Amino acid sequence: MLSWLTANVGTVIITLVLIVAVVLIVVVLRRDKKQGKSSCGGNCGHCPMGGQCHGQR
Repeated sequence: MLSWLTANVGTVIITLVLIVAVVLIVVVLRRDKKQGKSSCGGNCGHCPMGGQCHGQR
């Protein structure tokens, strides 16, 4: 086991860094959603959904 770990230490470190980055992204997105923040700019004229995500104002 130790020889496998030493042979693949670079892959293990990169994998751990990627896992941490994904977890942090998910945490930030969930926190923003709970606070009511959105990544939508509100300009539906340039959006392919064209007003489908917002209610009529």
